[in-house]
Amino acid sequence: MAGCQPLAQQWMGSADREDRERLGFVTKEIKRLSGKAISQQNMIRHGDHVLVAISGGKDSLALLWILRERLKRIPISYQITAVHVDPGFGGNATALIESFFTSNGFDYKIIESDIGPRAHGAENWENPCFLCSRMRRKLLFEMADALGCNRIALGHHKDDIIETLFLNIFYGASISTMLPVQELFGGKLVLIRPLYLLDEDLIRRYAEKMDFPKIRLNCPSAGATKREDIKNMLNGFYRKNRKIKGNIFHALQNVNPEYLL
Repeated sequence: MAGCQPLAQQWMGSADREDRERLGFVTKEIKRLSGKAISQQNMIRHGDHVLVAISGGKDSLALLWILRERLKRIPISYQITAVHVDPGFGGNATALIESFFTSNGFDYKIIESDIGPRAHGAENWENPCFLCSRMRRKLLFEMADALGCNRIALGHHKDDIIETLFLNIFYGASISTMLPVQELFGGKLVLIRPLYLLDEDLIRRYAEKMDFPKIRLNCPSAGATKREDIKNMLNGFYRKNRKIKGNIFHALQNVNPEYLL
């Protein structure tokens, strides 16, 4: 009987239950919002072959896990292949990512590259992230073609969508952001972002509860980018008014072109 257990064991049992309940809530929200995004935007259809781009961060690992788990509870079938582009910074990041793939039974491909050091060359000191991203995307397109994938799933979430809006306003002089679904090459290839309705903090909690590995790519620009500056600015506003993030996100779906120059 629980009442006969030592107090320490009772406390540990209670803590375990609370952890399970928190994980249950987070998992339920993850499933609900990602499912809503995929369904409303018709992101994945029966028979699709989805290349899941894996950077090694919490967002892409969560996306990979969610897309496979979703197959257990939906009436359609699709194939997923995880693809990691090794940026070439050295260290053990690629080995850790490959270990995650193999230990969890994912089909995967690793692309060795030197795009990270090239993007951080002296001639491109001002914006290495843009060039690195563009070269990485090109390698993913080529791998998708080689594998016969008609979808590329990216782990961008709600915070990424909002931050990109302000990045483009501040540094690109344009009002634009990432799309949930984007057709390329005449529809032959489609980029999808199944996590676009999810807050980054929800994904972080999910990754922690799932005990996903924390992987560092040794990128010299990590933590010192324009995106990080935007994130810090926005977080200052969010702390003052919890409605601001939702208002910005909904504003992206409530554009009034008549009042734009």
